[in-house]
Amino acid sequence: MNAAQEKMREETREKAEQLAPRIPERMTAAVLHGREDVRIEQVETPRARRGELILRVDAALTCGTDLKVYRRGYHARMIQPPALFGHEVAGTIVELGEGVREFHPGQRVVALNSAPCGACYFCHRDQENLCADLLFNNGAYAEYIRIPERIVTKNTIRIPEAMAAAHAAMTEPLACALHGWEDSGARERDWVAVVGAGPLGLMMMRLAVLADCRLVAVVKHPEQTKIARELGAHEVIESSAVSNVAAAVRERTPDGRGVDVAIEAVALPETWQQAVEMTRNGGTVNFFGGPAAGTTVSLDTNRLHYGDMTLKATFHHTPAICRRAFALLESGRFHADTMLTGQAALTKLPRVFREWGKQQGQIKTVILPGDADHC
Repeated sequence: MNAAQEKMREETREKAEQLAPRIPERMTAAVLHGREDVRIEQVETPRARRGELILRVDAALTCGTDLKVYRRGYHARMIQPPALFGHEVAGTIVELGEGVREFHPGQRVVALNSAPCGACYFCHRDQENLCADLLFNNGAYAEYIRIPERIVTKNTIRIPEAMAAAHAAMTEPLACALHGWEDSGARERDWVAVVGAGPLGLMMMRLAVLADCRLVAVVKHPEQTKIARELGAHEVIESSAVSNVAAAVRERTPDGRGVDVAIEAVALPETWQQAVEMTRNGGTVNFFGGPAAGTTVSLDTNRLHYGDMTLKATFHHTPAICRRAFALLESGRFHADTMLTGQAALTKLPRVFREWGKQQGQIKTVILPGDADHC
């Protein structure tokens, strides 16, 4: 280590020492206690252990997965109550654990919600999203969050000065959508149907438009039609306004043959079936929506075989995909502001979840630490 590097290291230590006393012993955080039971509590503020970071949360985003967890009261792989809640976050580093060299206090970063081990069978096959020891992290709905060493090392990204924290916090869900999009193999000018206009479905729609595909958006409510149009959809079908969704999609495609790619983002047996039925022979269906355990679906095996169809499913993301998603957000081409349809103080989070769904145009709410209500 040369003199300049040693000097920088000492300056980093001094900054950390200056910031550490400002971290309070206790903080405000959302704690999941069970089914539809999220409470705002005072809890002990985390401190950095070896290799870890402590972030002051600048912005956290609500997520459809968090809504499912809220309604079910748990997630078998990601969170068991009582537990700190939330996973889409961007923040400012306020404390470094021993051994951290690549970051320093005062940097803004987005820390992803997971990191693979890098050593298991799946990691060695470049399927890190299926890692046998995938490490998850929760606690975004809080004033401070601890970032585990593995996520610091593998899945934490610096935020440029000009980028909004709320945009950076969208990296995780966009990475999931981008993974699904890349898995689907759509080509330029393909006809693509996206079934479902939740946050991830809308992200898929925007990715289809950016890829210069012909997008057929299948939505449920008139408010979602407006958003789909804003994202660039060429055709929009409201499922509640037609008797046969698959037939309605096929009618919009050349010669009525069906779409080249259908992406299901609802996670219901009926929409899985619709996705298959609206896809042309030789086409691809991606069952992207994550259904509840034990869910089953009945498909026409004759159609699948003689139609030479490809069925896929996509789960989660990888560090490489997260970086591609972040770069897309940083470029401004994704139109992240379209997805951010509300703000609320951390103290109002339980109300945000209770009222989710009453406002059909709501996509993602930015949760901000503090007591001021920005709804």
